[in-house]
Amino acid sequence: MIEGSKNKGDWSEFYVMLYLLGTRNLYTADESLQRLENIYFPIKRILREDEPGENIDFVLNDVDRVEIYLNTTLMRTMTSAEFMEEAELLYRDIVAGAGDIPRSEAFLNSLGLHRLAAPPTDITDVKLELHDTYTGIDQVMGFSAKSYIGGAPTLLNASGATNFVYEVIGLTGEQATAINNINSRTKILDRIRKIYELGGTLNYIKTQNSTFAGNLMMIDSNMEAIIAEMLLYSYTQGVMDCKTIIETMETSNPLNYPRTGAYIYKFKQFLCAKALGLEPSVQWSGEDDANGGFIVAKSNGDVLAYHLYNRDKFKKYLYENTKFERGSTSRHGYASIYTVDGKMYINLNLQIRFK
Repeated sequence: MIEGSKNKGDWSEFYVMLYLLGTRNLYTADESLQRLENIYFPIKRILREDEPGENIDFVLNDVDRVEIYLNTTLMRTMTSAEFMEEAELLYRDIVAGAGDIPRSEAFLNSLGLHRLAAPPTDITDVKLELHDTYTGIDQVMGFSAKSYIGGAPTLLNASGATNFVYEVIGLTGEQATAINNINSRTKILDRIRKIYELGGTLNYIKTQNSTFAGNLMMIDSNMEAIIAEMLLYSYTQGVMDCKTIIETMETSNPLNYPRTGAYIYKFKQFLCAKALGLEPSVQWSGEDDANGGFIVAKSNGDVLAYHLYNRDKFKKYLYENTKFERGSTSRHGYASIYTVDGKMYINLNLQIRFK
């Protein structure tokens, strides 16, 4: 039996492991997520810990064999070709529709595993021991993983912790009620636009979650203000593409930076921090929890990585391939005007998805 969920993302994480055991190399990507054929890392070992105290290691030796150990006991030996065959079968099933995939579930259990993926609280999805051909050093590294198989993944999920609070100035109580009653197909955009049509304005106050605010300050003292300006522009203009919004801010310069490029640089830093460790509601140390980098399963089944050696390419990829997205207004508590101590406020929510 499999513990935890069995959605496409979880199946994809298992697919990544099978694929890497099949190819035996971790290939890197350029800023356009295209394979760099000449830059790769031979995989020495893949490490899993599904249950406390149960370490399952997949050791790749020099003769195309994979030895599977439970702690220090050899349980089974397979070929890389067998893992690639299982990966190809699983890929087809994920594309067809995730859920129960009996064949792959049975294969996972035969390996001594009980989880498709790392627990959702773990930033590190895949732990690899890689051989660095430049230095000759073998090193264990953790990678965050995202999959385009079956659809574009999220980078930052919507939650109450990702709400940004704005004061609504210049409206009457009756006008606020009328705005909250707007329930069109595009109600979020329509409500924000109606505030301005009635002569109201929005003034940024704070993030709803103080931990998120502290995490953003670790990146840059103005990071919170930059994202607040981005959200306000997105919600008033209906623009979702992150790169487009940032380039607009480079022109309007709402924070009065003395030079161009500051908004782009700082937002890239935020995207990279989120990909490698930052979570809104968990106090962040400023360190990369995924100390190896970021693995991507492409929609065609190829698996590529942005190793931290390629951090600049990774930042460019994130910058050019992310967009804002609107989550559920009722679930995350935003896009409705509310009153606290006689003042009106509205929350705008941050969610980021890959394009």
